[in-house]
Amino acid sequence: MHVLLVEDDVVLADGISRILKGHGMVVDVTSSGTEADELLKRREVAVLVLDIGLPGIDGFEVIRRLRARGSNMPVLLLTARDAVEDRVRGLETGADDYLVKPFAAPELAARIRALVRRSGVRPAELTMMGLSLDTHAKRARVNGQVVELSAREWAVLEYLMQQSARVVSKEQILDAILPWGEGLTLNAVEVYVSRIRMKIAGAGIVIRTIRGFGYMLEASKE
Repeated sequence: MHVLLVEDDVVLADGISRILKGHGMVVDVTSSGTEADELLKRREVAVLVLDIGLPGIDGFEVIRRLRARGSNMPVLLLTARDAVEDRVRGLETGADDYLVKPFAAPELAARIRALVRRSGVRPAELTMMGLSLDTHAKRARVNGQVVELSAREWAVLEYLMQQSARVVSKEQILDAILPWGEGLTLNAVEVYVSRIRMKIAGAGIVIRTIRGFGYMLEASKE
């Protein structure tokens, strides 16, 4: 389950991220409403966990723009205990649920799972240049031709597609491919990336190695 957390309190964001990862979720974190809006234009996640007071545009505007694009992505709003008007406004703007700070870790995870169950979220097909991933059938195609991938290769490629144009570390990739990633090493990630590069050759995209940081999938400049 892939969650985007938008929270500008660094300590709180780190704590929430650890909680959700501990419940087996893949978590991306940003502290800016503007950056969150840009990320959501490019990809879907299972649930958006959103604070209201953010740098750039606020949480209400993030929700408004998300719904204006026709997205039904579940949104869980984080609010202060005495902010009744904010909770009402958030729900009217398009949030699906809210959670009052401070909250218990099990309740946060339970509410996220409940949102996903109620929404019946179906992963969209991921496409970029000549590469497409059918996330229902777990099938990859390069220029219309089916490419055979192992379960771990699929998981790595799917995560890179979801994070397209962003640098992701080997550690993030390992987290993203759990439970397949259990017991794997960082060297294993290099092996999978190398195999994937060969299998998607000709799709018009490249997996760049960003020395000291990780990998980034982007359109080829050739």
